Amino acid sequence: MSATATKTLEATLAPPTAHKERRLQRTVATYRRALEDAFESGAETQTAVNDVVTPYTLTSYAKDALKSYVPQLRETYNASEVDNDHPVRFTNRGWCLDHSEDREHEFCWRVPQAGRGNAFWIPLRINPAQRELWHDLFDGDVSVGEFRLQEHRTTWVLHVTVEYKIADPDEPDNPTVVGFDIGESKLLTGCACQDGTPTQPMLFDGGRARQLRKEMFTTLRRLQERDADWRIDERFDYYQNALTDIIEKASRQAVEYAQQFENPVIALEDLSYIREQLDYGKWMNRRLHPWAFARLTSRIEDKALDAGIPVQFVDPAYTSQTCHACGHIGSRSSQAQFRCTNTDCWVTEYQADINASVNIANRVNPWGERCALKPHTDDSLRDGSARDSATGHCEQSQQSRQTTLADFSSETSDDEAALVGSPVL
Repeated sequence: MSATATKTLEATLAPPTAHKERRLQRTVATYRRALEDAFESGAETQTAVNDVVTPYTLTSYAKDALKSYVPQLRETYNASEVDNDHPVRFTNRGWCLDHSEDREHEFCWRVPQAGRGNAFWIPLRINPAQRELWHDLFDGDVSVGEFRLQEHRTTWVLHVTVEYKIADPDEPDNPTVVGFDIGESKLLTGCACQDGTPTQPMLFDGGRARQLRKEMFTTLRRLQERDADWRIDERFDYYQNALTDIIEKASRQAVEYAQQFENPVIALEDLSYIREQLDYGKWMNRRLHPWAFARLTSRIEDKALDAGIPVQFVDPAYTSQTCHACGHIGSRSSQAQFRCTNTDCWVTEYQADINASVNIANRVNPWGERCALKPHTDDSLRDGSARDSATGHCEQSQQSRQTTLADFSSETSDDEAALVGSPVL
């Protein structure tokens, strides 16, 4: 068995001649006018976008990319306007690469241009760490997806999305399941389950990411009121790069945390439709919608597969509301505290995100056999009750009179990302 991984290759174009520079700038300007006109027209289908962009002097590869992208701006991203620094997108039909070790720059890219015979070649300065994938791309061993051309001040950058096969890790006979919960307070919480016991949890604080998102919203809104377009572009790039850096660090720490256990298997929630399901009012939606749930999940999966660690996706329902010890529905008196209300359970209070991550880990193997979340999988319990133990005890029990939990501080910093407790009690 094999899995498919996706990466984005990056290359900087060698300084073009004056003639090629003008042609690049003309392509970008034409593309952005077509994008803005198609968006402002209110087009919501590929056919409607096609009617708008057909007159523009663009390649069919760029027009096809627009026909796919413009409807997504409204449906997926809920955009109310478009930025004026969008990269030029091309479909993979327009991709062409050349390679020769005799040149100073081994790889050359053929820039698509409207009209027969108008395309031209330009050398690429590739990222040395991605050299092997560039060779595979030229040899046809990996498949190319969409590619994008972006102007950054005095340089031109090419991004190429590629898909390639990697060996699907074999699931070990005696796995240590490590569950990860992605949330608002703690960006990422992980906990391994050994012999059914929560062991050595890790917390990656989300405070810096929340601060950046809040600051980005306020700053960009004020700059829009002042019509400072060039500052908007600059600050938006800054915030996006900073958030990307946080996601990369969190995903790397997640995989490193899993690797310290014997035969690790990573468990993640299937959050495919979380953006569509969020509707908590204007204020909360603004906080939660920019949250890169799927982005962080994807990066953890990619890095885990590269490290040879199997990844399983489970149903996210009730993971934050269920007691991992007894399966009863409890309550969360605060963002960081879960309270079990079952008088017969040894748990009274528990760190809420760790409790959720343990529930996620437990759902990988609920009956002693593999049962990943798939559309065709029957998730109902064998005793005929509702899905998982979470909905098997819908009535809240009486208030517990015991206190057996060591309190975890809700103000954990990034430097305290690895908290040790074996088990967490």
